Amino acid sequence: MSNNKSIKSALISVFSKDGLEPIVRQLDSLGIKIYSTGGTETFIKNLGIDVIPVEEVTSYPSILGGRVKTLHPKVFGGILNRQHNESDVAELEEYEIPQLDLVIVDLYPFEKTVASGASNSDIIEKIDIGGISLIRAAAKNYADVICVSSVVDYSEFLELLKSQNGDTSEADRKRFAAKAFNVSSHYDTAIFNYFNKNHEEAVLKISETNGQVLRYGENPHQKGFFFGDFNAMFTKLHGKELSYNNLLDVDAAVNLMNEFKNDAPTFAILKHNNACGIAQRESIHEAYVDALAADPVSAFGGILISNTEIDKPTAEEIHNLFCEVVIAPSYSSEALEILKGKKNRILLIQNDVELPQTSVRSCLNGMLVQDKDSVTDSIDQLSYATGNKPTKKELEDLIFASKICKHTKSNTIVLAKNKQLCASGTGQTSRVDALNQAIHKALSFKFDLKGSVMASDAFFPFPDCVEIADKAGVTAVIQPGGSIKDELSVDYCNKNGVSMVFTGTRHFKH
Repeated sequence: MSNNKSIKSALISVFSKDGLEPIVRQLDSLGIKIYSTGGTETFIKNLGIDVIPVEEVTSYPSILGGRVKTLHPKVFGGILNRQHNESDVAELEEYEIPQLDLVIVDLYPFEKTVASGASNSDIIEKIDIGGISLIRAAAKNYADVICVSSVVDYSEFLELLKSQNGDTSEADRKRFAAKAFNVSSHYDTAIFNYFNKNHEEAVLKISETNGQVLRYGENPHQKGFFFGDFNAMFTKLHGKELSYNNLLDVDAAVNLMNEFKNDAPTFAILKHNNACGIAQRESIHEAYVDALAADPVSAFGGILISNTEIDKPTAEEIHNLFCEVVIAPSYSSEALEILKGKKNRILLIQNDVELPQTSVRSCLNGMLVQDKDSVTDSIDQLSYATGNKPTKKELEDLIFASKICKHTKSNTIVLAKNKQLCASGTGQTSRVDALNQAIHKALSFKFDLKGSVMASDAFFPFPDCVEIADKAGVTAVIQPGGSIKDELSVDYCNKNGVSMVFTGTRHFKH
């Protein structure tokens, strides 16, 4: 027995009319009876096409300001009946319920309304009731009914209509049913997350409908996907497709540079999610040159990011370096022409988009969810642990180093001087190892650490780190404090003329 069905009647109730006209005209040309209501009915009438108001079927008008239009047994009976079931067919005849073979719905734009900053009452009115019910009913009964659940699917459905003259296969209907349940589940998730935005319920619901298949994951033998609206966040100007690792590094770069968003020209170079160079200067050209000086070896194949427009002199310097991605709020026309000289180099303009305030990662047989670390250390929040207070210049360097430290893998120590990263020890199992790594690296690139500052992501349980740093030339230290043995480090600093400040905030990053 063939599972093909011929569409003989359709119910159309949509929010967005974009792209609807060709479908309506095609349905009309195929002799398909059209039912509709409200603004959609008016739209179809204005095309000069016959349409039957749903109110004629239900014998009830649209009521409660349009809140109730299609919620009626004569509508849902027409959708949910099983055409092969004799009892269902008999009931349709008894109650004069029209068979509905096609349902086209486009829901109220709930997410867009929330994003617009609308009032709570306006947001509530954009919770679609009738539309979501129609979608679920039609998708459930895909054996007999085809459901078009979003304006996104209009063009695909139109091609189906044209190529099959109004016939649908079971595979067609099931494919559109899957799309429909994707729409309905995503819609409900958005509504729940709006109501649960203060996390009264310890429930995790994530729904991302923008999926991209990547070439592979972290390694070639792993599958990789990105779910999110990359095009909303970036305008891609040039280069190859971003890889899984590129995306991780871009994420790290964006989070780091957000700390310097409204500061003087700042340039950072990242590798494997950690900054290998960053500097703040009067011009972006100077900032790039000094960022590169921190570690020109690691910069090879890195991710570059600027907090201001990249100009021609900076682009000329960048062009001498092999790098995967360059990110900036804008580029001069001359800079863009230069940077496009490497065909695979990815050039991105970062758009002003609000980032998620929670982070999610898989853990064991579940998920870990936490608030993002949104605390940025500032001078006015510091407490002075030593009698010897930092100078103004040292304070500025301490905050600069602290911002970098926050975005570097733990355990970490960051050494900085004159708003330039000298070196960092990253991802070490002990803080002493992290410090020794940073000192060794800084000296290998000919940095003079005399007068430099040190930032730590967590407290010092022993004075060994401040002693090593002091002997290397560090004159000021910033750390969270909070160890029961804080006084050991403070006492060493007081005796040796090193200033120390506490932030009161730990910045572990694992």
